[in-house]
Amino acid sequence: MQRLLRGIRTIHLASLLRTGGGVQMDACVMREKLKFEFSEDNQRRVKALLAWYPEAEWKGALLPLLDIAQRQQGWLSISAVHAVAEIIKIEPMKAFEAAQFYTMFFMKPRGKYVVSVCTSTPCKLRGGDEIFEACKKTLNLEHGQTTPDMQFTLKEDSCMGACVNAPVLAVNDDMYEDLDEQSLDHILADLRCDKLPPAGPQNGRYASEPKGGPTTLKIQPPPPGFMMQELPDPKTKKCP
Repeated sequence: MQRLLRGIRTIHLASLLRTGGGVQMDACVMREKLKFEFSEDNQRRVKALLAWYPEAEWKGALLPLLDIAQRQQGWLSISAVHAVAEIIKIEPMKAFEAAQFYTMFFMKPRGKYVVSVCTSTPCKLRGGDEIFEACKKTLNLEHGQTTPDMQFTLKEDSCMGACVNAPVLAVNDDMYEDLDEQSLDHILADLRCDKLPPAGPQNGRYASEPKGGPTTLKIQPPPPGFMMQELPDPKTKKCP
């Protein structure tokens, strides 16, 4: 009797899962409800991008197209990934695998400001861990979490390519370098007020020159042709 009841419950549960308790849980219907379409401006961007590729090589445009989709939607839904796959005529799973592999893509809604702190070795030696801990404390977030107001998402990242300016963090597309806790506080305070602070070094440096000032290229460059061999006279075949 108990075995029979378990069988009935299993059949009933399977029926509910198939129908959603009265609402059909069909993948095609769900995709239609969450349908993604590029805006008119982005359709023009997609068309211009694909013009650089032979049609047989459109798959090479996968990453930039995913980036355009994410910038439009704010994140990459399955529908957005599927739309990109349809445009470049590849299997949707291949597009989904690429979107899952690269950390620049977000497969769930993210905050308006994505704060990515580098903790690779050069940044770690220059206080990257302390910067990350300060971000966690100020934003009350752990790695990968987003604030309830969708204002911030915090990430611990690796190798941002600015080792000489360590420690660094990125806010969306902008890099903030030569950080300390004071400059970090100013950056996060501005972001809370929806003000994007000037990117780049935060300690007065212009780029990545030595902190004490330039040590090379301190004189005007020589004129064109400096130290080049004189060409021979075409008539005498001799150098002047």
